[in-house]
Amino acid sequence: MLSALLEAAAAIDADREVLRDHTGPVTLAGLLRRAASGASRLAGSDACLFLGVNGPAVPMTLFACCAAAVPFVPLNYRLTDAALAELVARFERPMVIADPEQAHRLRADVDTTGWLDLLATATGAEAPAGRADGDEVAVILFTSGTTAAPKAVPLRHANLASYVLNSVELVGAAPDEVSLVSVPPYHVAGVGSALTNPLSGRRLAYLPRFDPGEWLATCRREGVTSAMVVPTMLARILGHLDGRDPEVPTLRHLAYGGARMSPETIRAALAAFPHTGMTNAYGLTETSSTLTLLTPEDHRAAVRSPDGSVARRLGSVGRPLPGVEFQVRGPDGTVLPADVPGELWVRGPQVSGEYVGQGTALDAEGWFNTRDGGFLDADGYVFVQGRLDDTIIRGGENIAPAEVEDVLTAHPAVRDAAVLGLPDPEWGERIVAAVIARAGAVSAAELIDWCRARLRSSRTPDEVVFVDELPYSPTGKLVRRDLAAALTRTSSRS
Repeated sequence: MLSALLEAAAAIDADREVLRDHTGPVTLAGLLRRAASGASRLAGSDACLFLGVNGPAVPMTLFACCAAAVPFVPLNYRLTDAALAELVARFERPMVIADPEQAHRLRADVDTTGWLDLLATATGAEAPAGRADGDEVAVILFTSGTTAAPKAVPLRHANLASYVLNSVELVGAAPDEVSLVSVPPYHVAGVGSALTNPLSGRRLAYLPRFDPGEWLATCRREGVTSAMVVPTMLARILGHLDGRDPEVPTLRHLAYGGARMSPETIRAALAAFPHTGMTNAYGLTETSSTLTLLTPEDHRAAVRSPDGSVARRLGSVGRPLPGVEFQVRGPDGTVLPADVPGELWVRGPQVSGEYVGQGTALDAEGWFNTRDGGFLDADGYVFVQGRLDDTIIRGGENIAPAEVEDVLTAHPAVRDAAVLGLPDPEWGERIVAAVIARAGAVSAAELIDWCRARLRSSRTPDEVVFVDELPYSPTGKLVRRDLAAALTRTSSRS
């Protein structure tokens, strides 16, 4: 099914350059030939496991898997050898492709250098080894596991094709468009980029390992017109600039997503990139990437509007993509009206909502519980308040950490903050804020007073702890269990 989309794109503009590898430019026709060659080499495998950083081997391998009707399984190269071995053992006949420096960890069948050489020597005579229908699994991703053990999520051809067709027009990009990918391939955004950019006719450029200075240099060198970053990357870019002009005149679009970002950081990004359209994208592994978009027009309207209901949308994730529906439900399953917080549920053809070995997590009507708390406003904008597992229950009151974090990060002396609940014998949980302070002194008492003036007293932090860093995953998600463990150790020593 996804192979048919690549064939259709190549039929529109076979000579459109979409990649560059060690041999030089790769056109849509060249990508199609490489996919066919790779498919012939995947015959007989039940999965293709990929261990490496993002680069041209990712889309080539992904489309080869699509042509072979073999699932593409990108693995997290930051896992331990034991954890990787456990994942490999889940498959009976996998083909393993790994970067040269990673190949020994899995006894890879071929490293990415050799794999690219094999694909580059394709004669063009090879035919795809199979033709996948919509129900076949195209990709298997493992959830990040920030609140629980990672689970294997199968994304079927129909799920991903729906996402592609609702996101881009086949070869609809201008010939000069270049997209910079800096998220790892085991992130759903990395898979989405490998599909949507070539199919839209946009050339892919890569930053295998993120560094803010190198990210800016790559934008300049490659003439990057669009890029996607997670919030921690954007914060590091802003810190690196420190008020200087980023000097990236070709950058037209900058998307951020993968984790929540405070409105203060968004305003700082808009100021740093005044000529770049900003987009907030919200999605999950289980939903084949993006569900909603807060467009550049939405950002500009929120910043300029005197209407509070419009201005607050800067803290939203925008409105659903075509074909995607949202509901907000209460604890009893009742669908809630606009502006009433509850559980966010989502439905649509791009939603997988299933786990290998566990079956579907969809309800009888096809709705999937995102496990995120939030609400919709009257115009359909989605506001995400964080993982339901993160909700603090203090004295019987449910408190979303995001509400307190937004107040803390609005203080001029606060660079970043995370809020969580720790056990308390009287209240059940007490509110503890871990804060990274900017240059210049600020005390815990000052920050507590700052919050008390802007929040109900029951939502004011009971304790503020200053830290040098917060535990973010490589994909920008706060690992609250690690923070809770660190704060618990600190508390037990005090």
